[in-house]
Amino acid sequence: MSYRTNPDRILENIDRSRARADEGLISYARQASGRELDTEIPPSGATVTERARRIFGIVERAYVQTAQSDDLRRLAARFQAIGDISHRHAKGDVTVAVHYVDAPRDDDVGMAPFEITPEHLDEAKKVTKNSRPDVNALKVLRERLRDGVAAAYKRIEPRIREGLRERGDMGHVAVQVTVDLRPAE
Repeated sequence: MSYRTNPDRILENIDRSRARADEGLISYARQASGRELDTEIPPSGATVTERARRIFGIVERAYVQTAQSDDLRRLAARFQAIGDISHRHAKGDVTVAVHYVDAPRDDDVGMAPFEITPEHLDEAKKVTKNSRPDVNALKVLRERLRDGVAAAYKRIEPRIREGLRERGDMGHVAVQVTVDLRPAE
């Protein structure tokens, strides 16, 4: 029997890797994030609506960067294929943070929680018509990310409008979108 097909060796390797993970030698990422920096300063005559569109565009680019990141793929694989999260049931949150780099204004941070159940994965399997667990988990994570970014942005939009009135956006603006996933207990 070769090394690849020897079940005892395979199980030993799995046990060793889990033991290293338990000892903290290997750290599995629980989150994926994307950061976008806009260095184009809006013209001094720009309206509040145009400046709000600029902020929303930065949030949208950060969302796309997060949705396409390798970290999100690894998170989906860890969630579904490896089985680190028991019973395919997880909770998480999506965070949107707007940082006004050139202004003394504090960051505007919004967070939206979400939950993933086995039913969500079964629905994704019907839609994708694919039995690969990482593909279905990635689809569900991207849907939760999209909905979470919209909900988090909606929550911080009044604070962003306040920042626009204070002209805090008249410099560089950075946006970070983060999705965090953890086991449901």
